[in-house]
Amino acid sequence: MPHILTIVSPRDLTTPQIAAFTNLGGHSVYELGPDAADIRFAEAPVWDEVDELATEHGFDFAIHDEADVREKKFLQADMDSTIIEQECLDELADLAGVGAEVAAVTERAMRGELDFEAALNERVARLEGLPVTACEDVLRERLTLSPGARTLIATMNARGAKTVLVSGGFEIFVREIARLCGFQAHHANRLEISDDRLTGRVLRPILGREAKADILNREVTALGLSHAETMALGDGANDLGMIEASGLGIAYKAKPVTAAAADAAINHTGLHAALYFQGIRAEDFIA
Repeated sequence: MPHILTIVSPRDLTTPQIAAFTNLGGHSVYELGPDAADIRFAEAPVWDEVDELATEHGFDFAIHDEADVREKKFLQADMDSTIIEQECLDELADLAGVGAEVAAVTERAMRGELDFEAALNERVARLEGLPVTACEDVLRERLTLSPGARTLIATMNARGAKTVLVSGGFEIFVREIARLCGFQAHHANRLEISDDRLTGRVLRPILGREAKADILNREVTALGLSHAETMALGDGANDLGMIEASGLGIAYKAKPVTAAAADAAINHTGLHAALYFQGIRAEDFIA
């Protein structure tokens, strides 16, 4: 059955690099941009061979059945360490003087070694008494968008897709990041605040792995889409549900457990690679 291999490079592709991939059995090349191409195969290329070659060249890639729904009509993305380069909770903890302890718990939770809700409660408890202005400081001084984030969302919005930001993090951050990127909707947890200080508690219900998958499933039903028309992006274990439920699950610089469950991974380039994976040409990107 015909398949398409999409390769994305952090630099402009060279003819020898493209040839290295076509030598795996590809028979035609379609340029998506100076840094990306679709290569068609009569049969699915061997994943391990492609992965070895992509690792050698520092490329990202995705393999599609030619019959798949290529361009997606719905995107759901995680925020921390995906749409933004930081973990907001870790940044707050650093301001509170407990950064190392909280970051260690975050790492284990994102690897799937700890229960997400219990780990969230444990970390937030360490923030008790922190002024709510610390959240504003983190937003203003510490958060940066991941490369390609605005382009990904703007392009999908312009092409008629719905874009939703979901996070096990907090509304105070998610609302602003959603606005900056142009997401059409967002969902997040909420910090309890009293007398302009954090109480060290998270308001219920807590949004975690199951809730993220539930949001995607509800959107699919409400929009009248099939799951094949959806895409999900994330990095941690609490993103597994939505990544597995989507038509194209992409692990972004992800923990091993997440990367193993995803259909594709972005490790070397930016989030714009998710547009190339859908067959969208660079000339159609919205900057």
